[in-house]
Amino acid sequence: MQSRFLTRRRTTIALGLIAAAVLIHLFFNKPTPAPSTMTTAAEIADLEQTVLADGKIEAQKQVSVGAQASGQIKALHVKLGAKVKKGQLIAEIDDLTQQDTLKNGEAALKNIQAQRTAKLAELRNNELSWQRQQMLMKRGVGVQADYDSAKATLDATRANIDALDAQIVQAQITVNTAKVNLGYTQIRSPMDGTVVAIPVEAGQTVNAIQTTPTIAKVANLDTMTIKVKISEADVVKVKTGMPVWFSILGEPSKRYEATLSSIEPAPDSINTDSTTTSSSSSSTSSSSSTAIYYNGLFDVKNPDGVLRISMTAQVYILLSSVKNAIVVPATALTSRNGMWYVQVMNANKKIESRLVTLGLNDNVRTQIRSGISVGEQVVVSPSSGDVASTHPGPPMGM
Repeated sequence: MQSRFLTRRRTTIALGLIAAAVLIHLFFNKPTPAPSTMTTAAEIADLEQTVLADGKIEAQKQVSVGAQASGQIKALHVKLGAKVKKGQLIAEIDDLTQQDTLKNGEAALKNIQAQRTAKLAELRNNELSWQRQQMLMKRGVGVQADYDSAKATLDATRANIDALDAQIVQAQITVNTAKVNLGYTQIRSPMDGTVVAIPVEAGQTVNAIQTTPTIAKVANLDTMTIKVKISEADVVKVKTGMPVWFSILGEPSKRYEATLSSIEPAPDSINTDSTTTSSSSSSTSSSSSTAIYYNGLFDVKNPDGVLRISMTAQVYILLSSVKNAIVVPATALTSRNGMWYVQVMNANKKIESRLVTLGLNDNVRTQIRSGISVGEQVVVSPSSGDVASTHPGPPMGM
C-alpha cells in the first residue's frame, strides 16, 4: 500500500516537472513578430542646398563721439535712444579755461595790431624826413650824416613793421587755436543716427590729454549689417553675391532676405595674434585645435527698427536650389560599392532595391534624378546595406 502511494507521488512530480519545462521552453522561445516596414511616398518638392551659420547683427555705421577737451561735463543734451542730426549738440564741457585763453589771445593780437598802427605813423614821418634829406642833398646843402641817419631810421621802422606783421600772424594763429579749443567743449554729432550709448554723466570730469574719452555712441539703425561666422570647411563653397536669409530668436518664422556682399580674407583672430615668426612653430599645436571662422557680411534694411545691435541671427547661405524635384528622405538611401540605392515597396507589398541617381541633398531630403517615380513607396530606414546617415549624408550635388 505504501509502495503504491510512493509510485503515484513520483509520477505526479515527474508530470509537474515536464509541464514546467514545456512552459519555460514556450516562454523563452516565443516567435519574434516580424518588424513593421516604415515607408513614405516619393514626392515633388523644392530643395535648397545651404550653409547654416550663426550671425551677429550690427549697425551699418556706428561712431564713438569723443571729447578733445578736458574738463567737467557741464550738460548732456541727449538721452539714450534719441534721434540726432549731424551737427546737433550732444554735450558741453566747462569752457572757462578755453574762454580765458581765447580772450588772452585776442588781447595780445589787438596789442600787436596797435603797435603796428603806431609804427605805420612813425614810418610816414620817417619817410618825410628822408625825402627832405634827399632834396637837400640834391641842392648840395645837405649833410651826409643827416641823410644816412634818416635812411637808417626809415629802414629800421620798416623792419619793425615786418616783425610786427609776423607777430600778428602768430597771434592770429593763437586766437584761431583758442577758438578751435573752445569749440571742442561743445560735443556735436558727426552724423545722423540714434544715440545707442552714453557712458558718461553730467558733472563727470574727462581727460583728453592721454586718451580720447567717449561721450556718446551714435549709430545708423535704418540699415543693419549682419556679420556671419562661416567655418573654414564651408567658406570654400561660399561666394559673394549668393542669396542669404536669416531669422532672429524673437521672430523665428520671419525670413529676412539679402545678398552676401563680402567675405573677409582673414579671421578675427588676426587682430589679436601676437605671435611672430620665431614663436609660430610653438603655437601650431594649440592653434590647430581652435575652430577658424571667416566673417561674411551683408546689409538689410531695418525700417521698423525690429533688428537691434548684438542680436543673434540664424543665417542660411544658398549654394544651389532646384524646383519641383522628386525627393525622398536622406535616411532612405543605402550605399553599396559607391552606388546609391533606394528600397521600394512594389504593388505586391514586396521590397525591391532600385539604383538611383542623386541630385541635391539638404541633409534631410535628397533629390532623386532617376530610378523612382513620384508616389512610389520607399523604405525610410532600410535594414540592409550601408545606410546613408544624415550627417554628412549622400553627395551634396551631382
